[in-house]
Parts: sequence; structure tokens; C-alpha cells
Amino acid sequence: MTDDDLIHRIAASTGLPASVAARVVDDVLAWYDESVEAYVRRRHAELQLYGTRNAEAFARIAAELRDRRVAAPELSERQLRRIVYG
Repeated sequence: MTDDDLIHRIAASTGLPASVAARVVDDVLAWYDESVEAYVRRRHAELQLYGTRNAEAFARIAAELRDRRVAAPELSERQLRRIVYG
């Protein structure tokens, strides 16, 4: 359940109807609710689609994790590999 004050604030600041603002808030919260493990697996798969080699992919993922809104713990390349490959 989303905070009604946040929905009203988004609706007021964007001009969106409250129902659309609620959907936007839910989508944003779901985006940031993704676990570190799910994020690493998803980003690794995305980067592989574009031919990114593992060393570069893991470096990029580690940098992205440092910049996430809710910071993930610092993970080594080995930890990232273990998330992807088990």
C-alpha cells in the first residue's frame, strides 16, 4: 500500500490523475525493491546481450550498485560472479 500523501504530491506536481500517479509511484517503488542478487543477474544478462565481456560487465555492475538510491553492500568481482553463476 502506497502513502497517499506521496501520491497526492506526485499528482499535484505533475498534473497526473491520482490513479496514474499511484501507478507511477508503485512502479518506482517496485524498481527499487529489486534485490541486489536480482539486479546483478538482470544487468549481467542485459550487458551480455550487447557483447560486454565479464570483466567489464562486473566492473560496470559494481559501479552501478554504488550509485543506487538505496546503496547495496560493496561486492567484489568474485561475489558478483557467485551471484550470476552460483
